[in-house]
Amino acid sequence: MNLELRQQLAQMLAETRRRTLALAELVDEQWLTRQFRPYLSPIVWDLGHVADFEKLWLIDAITSAETKSHLRLRPLYNPFDHPRKDRGELSLPRYAETRAHMSRVRERVIDILFSLPMSSDETLLRDGYVYRMVAQHEGQHQETMLQAINIIGQEGAPVELAASIESSSREPRPSEAIDDEQRVSIPAGSCTIGTNDRTRCYDNERPRREVKLPVFAIDRYPVTNRRWLVFMDDGGYANRDWWTADGWRWLAGSHVRHPQGWCKDAQGGWLETTFGIERPLVLNEPVQQVSYFEAEAFARWAGGRLPSEFEWEKAAAWDSASGCARRLPWGDEPSADCANIDLSRWHPAPVGSYPGGVSANGVEQLVGDVYEWTASRFDGYPGFEAFPFLEYSEPFFGSYYRVLRGAAWSTPTMLARCSYRNWDLRERRQLFSGLRVAWDAD
Repeated sequence: MNLELRQQLAQMLAETRRRTLALAELVDEQWLTRQFRPYLSPIVWDLGHVADFEKLWLIDAITSAETKSHLRLRPLYNPFDHPRKDRGELSLPRYAETRAHMSRVRERVIDILFSLPMSSDETLLRDGYVYRMVAQHEGQHQETMLQAINIIGQEGAPVELAASIESSSREPRPSEAIDDEQRVSIPAGSCTIGTNDRTRCYDNERPRREVKLPVFAIDRYPVTNRRWLVFMDDGGYANRDWWTADGWRWLAGSHVRHPQGWCKDAQGGWLETTFGIERPLVLNEPVQQVSYFEAEAFARWAGGRLPSEFEWEKAAAWDSASGCARRLPWGDEPSADCANIDLSRWHPAPVGSYPGGVSANGVEQLVGDVYEWTASRFDGYPGFEAFPFLEYSEPFFGSYYRVLRGAAWSTPTMLARCSYRNWDLRERRQLFSGLRVAWDAD
């Protein structure tokens, strides 16, 4: 690594940490150490885990002669030793102690970064891969922290939280009235899926492969709150016909009847509460915080289905004119004018707000606003190889998890790309997730 690359990596780590600490300081310390839902860690656990993960890969893995497969996180911060539901019972350090640990680790990391031999070309270090991996890992925990802070807001967050969010929002507006039910036809043919990139992408995004898909149609925009209300008014949560057997069992046990955060006002209108802020439901914003089961039922009600992740990626990335896949729907470089990501606002933007982010296939807002559920199980691609550690992807392969594609308004720019694969259990609703519907050719 040359000096310029080292400086870029140090700046990336610093900017990522600044965001992490800014999120933690949105709420009082009493909220950081409590667990409000069994599927979300206490925020102070996330912070300690981030520091230990950084130490493992940017100190131990680089400087130790020990085989990389033998390196392990400390039990306190190892997610496989302590599943999320148990972390509220752990004896966790307080925020000040955790932050001091984060600072000590970072000081050592920077010392090592600038003292590594210039000629170092190990797989982990080549092009700064392991540093980008650690920064992206921290970015993923920023999103889970945001999910927890959102729940904290619903439980009665301090006024400062709402004020911080309200003052930082930007309000893009579509230039004209938008038909939120437009569909785009994606022609039949081959495309490439995934990537061979080893400078920033995760193991589950590799290797690149060619896939042949039949013609299909897909929503031009993510499903809006307006469309979801029509689904609800048509008995969407009461009609067994729209739900699979698994979905119907989940619905019966959960008693869910609307997206997370929705409630009615005294006049019967709908409100949405996020981060302690209650505001009238904005009909032309993408619906968010719905589970896979709800998304699946909506798609069936709409006469379609959820797209496969390959269909989603073709609609987002494939440019048939050039015969190449784009890193982002609009091109290869991030742009604040093309997508609602990186906390530019604290909720989805109205559909039609980012015409510059349209894909080569004419589909909009594929990256940003909300993660989108797909019908695909989370599995490795043919030829998958775990790298640099087994536990990132492979333990989650199988029938229980579904793939989400795209990025949400909460997603750091470094994670926003067409090949990125998020995943979660089908019942989870704390995600800033929505959907778009696909249809077969007939």
